[in-house]
Amino acid sequence: MTEHLYDALIIGAGFGGLGAAAQLTRRGIRNFCLLEAGDEIGGVWRDNTYPGAACDTQSVIYCYSYLPHLTVSRMYAGRDELLSYLHHLAQHFALTDHIRLGTRVVRAQWDQSRSHWVVTDQNGNEFHTRALIPAWGQLGTPHIPTFTGQDSFRGAMFHSARWDHTADLTGKRVASIGAAASAVQYVPEIAASARQLVVFQRSANYILPRNQQVFTSAERDTHQNDPETFHALRERIHNEREAGFDRTRRGTDDQRDGADDARRHLESQVADPDLRAVLTPGYDFGCKRILRSDDYYPALTQPNVTVETANILRFTPDGVLVGNGEFYPLDVVVFGTGFASQSFQGDTAIIGRGGRSLHERWGSTPEAYLGMLVDGFPNMFLVYGPNTNLNHNSVVAMLEVQHEFIAESVERLCAYSELNIDVEEYAIRGYNAWLQVQLEDSAFTSECSSWYKNSDGKVINNWCGTVEDYRRLVTARTRPEAVRS
Repeated sequence: MTEHLYDALIIGAGFGGLGAAAQLTRRGIRNFCLLEAGDEIGGVWRDNTYPGAACDTQSVIYCYSYLPHLTVSRMYAGRDELLSYLHHLAQHFALTDHIRLGTRVVRAQWDQSRSHWVVTDQNGNEFHTRALIPAWGQLGTPHIPTFTGQDSFRGAMFHSARWDHTADLTGKRVASIGAAASAVQYVPEIAASARQLVVFQRSANYILPRNQQVFTSAERDTHQNDPETFHALRERIHNEREAGFDRTRRGTDDQRDGADDARRHLESQVADPDLRAVLTPGYDFGCKRILRSDDYYPALTQPNVTVETANILRFTPDGVLVGNGEFYPLDVVVFGTGFASQSFQGDTAIIGRGGRSLHERWGSTPEAYLGMLVDGFPNMFLVYGPNTNLNHNSVVAMLEVQHEFIAESVERLCAYSELNIDVEEYAIRGYNAWLQVQLEDSAFTSECSSWYKNSDGKVINNWCGTVEDYRRLVTARTRPEAVRS
């Protein structure tokens, strides 16, 4: 029996995977499969159910241009609305029949003799495909640090992306280990009901006001009845965010303005000079992710909330002991400690030409041509790969550029059965050398501890320019000489 050969196989049904599937469908490509390890689509918006979960990018630009989120209720949408949008995306493009839930990919190997990929799931089932499209994302695998005595703790303990809704935090003594993007959203929610909340902060963040805007029913009706009004708002905000890229360049007036805006926001909400000093970053604006919140700082000023900057020495069955000698009795510990953001392939074995694994090819320094192609791995197209993250605009715009490139590449593979698309090693080395030079004056390379960098201090997550810079580069190199066909 001859196995079915897909034109494309996508791994992951979050924003990246569903968007890739939608673009294939828009080009008339229907012979594809999308494998999702979870029991529901949605990626990070399925997983992050913590109180207050929302996007810190404006909702009008956190959607695909070809399917605007016309019914969204507010400028910074909550988790439920974003998950609903992804379900709408899947329904609109009839993707459900292409999706296999509960299917975790454990291995993908290039079959040189047949010029296609053999993909294996956790049950040993095989899928054969011309094009492999990994869309795992960068923020899907929770990172939990290890502390001495951690296993002895008798209370509830969980990561923010795996929230334990059976744990009632009302009247409890709670710790948030971590004070960054997720914490600034759930901390105010916990502070409102907890007996005591201790926020363990390794370093302060630059936080800008969110200035939430709730759309009136009339505004929502206008968006739906006249979508051009939505597109005009979308374009205006996209352009404003693009112009804000200079805030991430070291030594610019725009960067200083950004830091001043964050400082004024802090001063307007925190009167205590000692607490304000603790919450003032000691590194360049933009070196870490820039956050947005209107209620985080006020939560930290509440009498039941403590910000602790001393290191945790060890856990005990009843709490934690920190480096300044303070002991905090605790009932619940929430880890807001981020993700394994540089594990671009997770624990999946990807085997390319000559039996070489992607792990061997990358080591601790993942790199990809245009963030999508890796030499020695033909017909593999990464979504949201190395150096395609942003700190100034919506990453969904970057995804859309990648999806267009990938869909066109799959279309070419469908048209020419003998074609394989690969990239020369010299091209990927040259591209990444150029990219790192472009990053030299970026705040991403400044002195701070950041998930943008690897252990050697090299920026491997973030793009070096604007979305439009990336679009122009990808469009110009859709059929580059550096890509072997």
